[in-house]
Amino acid sequence: MRKGQHRFVAGFLFFPVALYLIFVIWPYVQTFGYSLTDWKGQSQTFEFVGLDNYTALFEDDIFMGAIWHNILFLVFIPVITILLALFFAFMLNAGGRGRSGGVSGVAGSKYYRVVYFFPQVLSLAILAVLFGAVYRSDGGGMLNGVLIETGLVDENNPVEWLNEPDFVLWALIAVVVWHGVGFYLVLFSAAMQSIPRDIYEAALIDGASRAQSFFRITLPLLWDSVQTAWVYLGIAAMDMFILVSTMTAGDYGGGPDHHSEVMSTVMMRNFLLYGRSGYACAMGVVMLLLTLIVSVVMLRATRRERIEF
Repeated sequence: MRKGQHRFVAGFLFFPVALYLIFVIWPYVQTFGYSLTDWKGQSQTFEFVGLDNYTALFEDDIFMGAIWHNILFLVFIPVITILLALFFAFMLNAGGRGRSGGVSGVAGSKYYRVVYFFPQVLSLAILAVLFGAVYRSDGGGMLNGVLIETGLVDENNPVEWLNEPDFVLWALIAVVVWHGVGFYLVLFSAAMQSIPRDIYEAALIDGASRAQSFFRITLPLLWDSVQTAWVYLGIAAMDMFILVSTMTAGDYGGGPDHHSEVMSTVMMRNFLLYGRSGYACAMGVVMLLLTLIVSVVMLRATRRERIEF
């Protein structure tokens, strides 16, 4: 910072920091301010109500149920997605034997990478339309069609995948996992390619099995990538607005009878339909705090010493 270098650095930092404060931090501050009012969203006339909106939140059965649904997504989406992506990435990079007896991916691994990554290129809107057709309850639904042809489901009584309280959340989880596995497979594959093959070959010479190689070599060396994936998937699980609002019944989704409700759908319904904008802002603040807590907890829980090789 000698010879005026601090001015040079400050000049580069000023505009990015200013833009971040204006377009990111300031909207959060405004949202918190509106959450303390009875703002209806139609005009700038409102009254200060203090913490009444936050008190009402914890008495709102629909919103509290939505929190539990987000927690369910938070538990299952990262776990299933990461486990599948790790397994497939390991098989594509170290699951086979080369012609010389060394470690390599399974046969056709280059093509499998493209196939697995294909769902990631689809937008969530297209994904919702695609799986809406898969889960259709009439004869045109692919899933019900397969079950009917195999005799597992009666043709006159197909499964209402998106209208059954017991199935709707799991149907949504399946969509998110199908969409996300390919991306994290590529992420983990890129990290695995930096692991020297000599380590795997030495382990095989010592008699290590594929499972032992995975848990003793691959997973410890990929832990930073797993940690990053866990945080991103946790944040995605705290949202889920697009899929729920598009694929499930009701205004902005949440059906049947609020059994697929998430915090974001309750918030948007209160903001746009019910005119309770101040109350919706309080929901947004709670969502922000919960997402920050989840991110910090995940980073702390998955933190471990870096392994060098």
